[in-house]
Amino acid sequence: MKLKELLKDISVLAMTADPETEIRDIRYDSRAVEPGDLFVAIEGMQSDGHRFISMAAEKGAAAVLCQRVPEADVPYVLTADSRLALALASCAYFGHPSEKMTMIGITGTNGKTTSTVLLKHLIEDVTGEKVGLVGTISNWIGDEELHTERTTPESYDLQKLFAQMAEAGCAYAVMEVSSHALALDRVAGVRFRAGLFTNLTQDHLDFHKTMEEYAAAKALLFSRCDRAAVNADDPWAGFMQERAHCPVSTFSAQGKQADLWAEDVVLSASDVRFTACTAGERVDVRLGIPGAFTVSNALTAMAAGRLLGFSLPDCAASLGRAKGVKGRVEVVPALDDLTIVIDYAHTPDALEKVLRTMKEVSLGRVVALFGCGGDRDRTKRPIMGGIAAKEADFSVVTSDNPRTEDPDAIISDILEGIPPEAPMKVICDRPAAIRWAIDNHLPGDVIVLAGKGHETYQEVNHVKHHMDEREIVAEHLGKKRGIGV
Repeated sequence: MKLKELLKDISVLAMTADPETEIRDIRYDSRAVEPGDLFVAIEGMQSDGHRFISMAAEKGAAAVLCQRVPEADVPYVLTADSRLALALASCAYFGHPSEKMTMIGITGTNGKTTSTVLLKHLIEDVTGEKVGLVGTISNWIGDEELHTERTTPESYDLQKLFAQMAEAGCAYAVMEVSSHALALDRVAGVRFRAGLFTNLTQDHLDFHKTMEEYAAAKALLFSRCDRAAVNADDPWAGFMQERAHCPVSTFSAQGKQADLWAEDVVLSASDVRFTACTAGERVDVRLGIPGAFTVSNALTAMAAGRLLGFSLPDCAASLGRAKGVKGRVEVVPALDDLTIVIDYAHTPDALEKVLRTMKEVSLGRVVALFGCGGDRDRTKRPIMGGIAAKEADFSVVTSDNPRTEDPDAIISDILEGIPPEAPMKVICDRPAAIRWAIDNHLPGDVIVLAGKGHETYQEVNHVKHHMDEREIVAEHLGKKRGIGV
């Protein structure tokens, strides 16, 4: 593809590169550059790509797309925002693949993963079409699962994934759209048929600094979609509506005035049941995922279905056939008198919700086993400690992806929010903490292993060490049964 074709939608300030130059591929990592590539120098979180322009030139880059004139003798294209330029050039390079599918984006702090998985199932069930999914746990092209490193990939990788989806025959693509992706233009050039907002609670303030900045990043989704639906139960719903550039509908799991709402909610340890209502319809819904927040996630998927033109009865019937999501209120095999739940809750709001949910169905104590990630928002650590002390009957404070921080220091931050008299145990080693919690359970207890969810590793000093909580539980219970305990 010629350079001028890649630059079609990009605002060029100056250039020395020949617009007729043939470009082999686009790279934003200088280490991956090959002869004939266009190297895009972006200012990253850890390093600035402009420092590596010389390396890219030495490796044979045909041209460089950047926002500062390079010191190296290399043909360049100067633009005001190279991150945005990377996204737009990538769209062009892959032939604008998102335009070949119906795009649905879901944003919010909690509920995105379950909502997108439910929506993927719903669309496939109702239409019979193949659906792609971009998510936290993994990416999917129909029934094919692809590993993912972060919620929304860098723009080039995202467009490449869209191209794979379109090539494989996906008619729809459902995305978890993170605040980082919106703020950093990873989804620039993508137009969404529908955008949905789940909720907004404290998270990522290491990046966004304030809740207002965080909310504004989320709201960017609603400036690039044709229609939207927001959760009327969330205090930030009005903020999202005010900033939307499209018609907005509402949904409510709490029976509030909305375009779609839930009534007659019944919770159990195995499912949720409710009546989904609109101004002209009422339909019963059953979903085999326990927890009050499942109602909100189900309504998110149903609201999206309605934006796509699906009937309310079809949406309800489809959800009745849906399954749960790995690491989201995932009940794992345990003992007859013990329930163990694995959940990704790693924010104050998510931890509070999962603990309250288990409190509603537990026949004994609710035991919260949790930690906080290193190199992330430190302010939420004592908050989560306080929530565990308030909502759980017993807390086991442990480690959760300490990354480059001292695990004991992270735990100290958590303990600042836990009253001295609160029943608790500190065990830094997470596998040891899980074994201790199992060994010291009381009949009827529910142990919530919070924070890891779908993850099967513990990240320490940039190294991911294998650690699957399901395996830890199964191995320890196997040993206990083996000795007749």
